[in-house]
Amino acid sequence: MSKIAIVNYEAGNLTSVLRAVNALGFDAEITQDARTILQAPRVIFPGVGAAGAAMGNLGRLGLDGVLKEVADRGTPLLGICVGTQIIFDFSEEDGGTECLGLLPGRVRRFDADLREDGDRLKVPHMGWNGVRPLRSHPMLQGLSPDQEFYFVHSYYPEPADETHVLARTGYGPDFASIVGRGSLVALQFHTEKSGRPGLNLLKNFCQWDGRHA
Repeated sequence: MSKIAIVNYEAGNLTSVLRAVNALGFDAEITQDARTILQAPRVIFPGVGAAGAAMGNLGRLGLDGVLKEVADRGTPLLGICVGTQIIFDFSEEDGGTECLGLLPGRVRRFDADLREDGDRLKVPHMGWNGVRPLRSHPMLQGLSPDQEFYFVHSYYPEPADETHVLARTGYGPDFASIVGRGSLVALQFHTEKSGRPGLNLLKNFCQWDGRHA
């Protein structure tokens, strides 16, 4: 059986994702090869860094169209961190970046003038925070509101369609921390750095067939 494809668009954090998937007992590979990605039973789209550089790398490598085809085919596709932000139409980062448009919506920067626990909001949002599920989904099996996940980001997703928001996290604005539509699910936090709760969500993805009633 083909391995899970971890898309290498030179955005970092690939090896830790591969190790986490392997530790769960699933075969995966880091790849830039379009054919390998398109033939994979599941595709993981991770990343750290900035939206502009990420989109530039995807275009240079010819992987922007590949990811759109993966989504169109209904192959289970998981975005992580920056891989979550650039699935939307547009990001405010880097002076404004046109993104993949796999989900309608935009990505905004946290406003440091907002308040969190009586103090100015610290940007980037860095550290552990809860994730509040809003609806049932195979990817969210085992997720409970008392679990915390590891975040590192200055920008957050703002989907145009509220039905695409699977979970929210409170930090300044009550932002969308898990989004999804069809065979696509994306997480603003780092599953691979979030201990057992993160690994549980990653395992859910590795077993998911991409369907959701």
